Amino acid sequence: MMRREWGMTRQAPAAALIVVMALLVLAVGCSRVTFVRPDVDRKGFERTAPEVDVRTDDRRSGANAARRLVARGGQLMAAGDLAAAEDAAKQAVKLAPDSAQAHTLLALLTDRRGDAASAGKHYLRAAELAPTQGGMLNNYGTWLCGQGRHMESLDWFGQALADRSYATPAVALANAGACAHRAGADERAARYLAASIEVDPTNPVALGVLAEREFRSGDPLRARAFSQRRLAAAPADAASLLLASQIEEKLGDKRAAARYVQQIRAEFPAAPVTETGEVGSDESVQ
Repeated sequence: MMRREWGMTRQAPAAALIVVMALLVLAVGCSRVTFVRPDVDRKGFERTAPEVDVRTDDRRSGANAARRLVARGGQLMAAGDLAAAEDAAKQAVKLAPDSAQAHTLLALLTDRRGDAASAGKHYLRAAELAPTQGGMLNNYGTWLCGQGRHMESLDWFGQALADRSYATPAVALANAGACAHRAGADERAARYLAASIEVDPTNPVALGVLAEREFRSGDPLRARAFSQRRLAAAPADAASLLLASQIEEKLGDKRAAARYVQQIRAEFPAAPVTETGEVGSDESVQ
């Protein structure tokens, strides 16, 4: 049984970065630094990080400068200047190597750049520096699952849920459900997903996985219900639209299926789909 029987809400990436920027800017000179990344990444998970305590009487060399660099890095990331944001994050880590939020910022940026190995090291270091912070533990679990280390990731999600102050347990529960589903651990996936939806009925990750599970199990009507809830809960991504198209095709509504395909082509032109919603060879659409 999970310690807490409950649970990349998704925001559009631009909106999520604005939240990050605002929180980081406000954090400078304050007693607590909050770093959040509530958007869903391209692999279908949510990463978040909670408040990290930073004492205002911290006299350690470089600590204040590192906090300012993290705030500046958040601003640059929100503005789309990822290279400059990464430089700021690297400087912050150099000045304050025990700053969990600096490692988190650097992990986010290297992850976005496609350097999964470096990102994993910084996600792990942030989790080591804040071992009771649910968001940090969720982040590393998410990275592990993205690397195919599914069962290992579930231990980290479990640790995240042990944090009684974790503000968004539905995120870790949904991520755990998605990862258990990928691992073929169906019973565990069902428990995690049900708990996530109980806590947050609009969690897009959980709704998306539930739609896929119902579709694969041969119940397109239930799959449609979950798919529609997923699309209403958060901005669509290519994977959710592709699944919606396949569901409508299975139900015989070719017109609706075609509308979803058109939306994919308009919003995600790199996603290879046919007129009937079949995926091509690009494995980025799953």
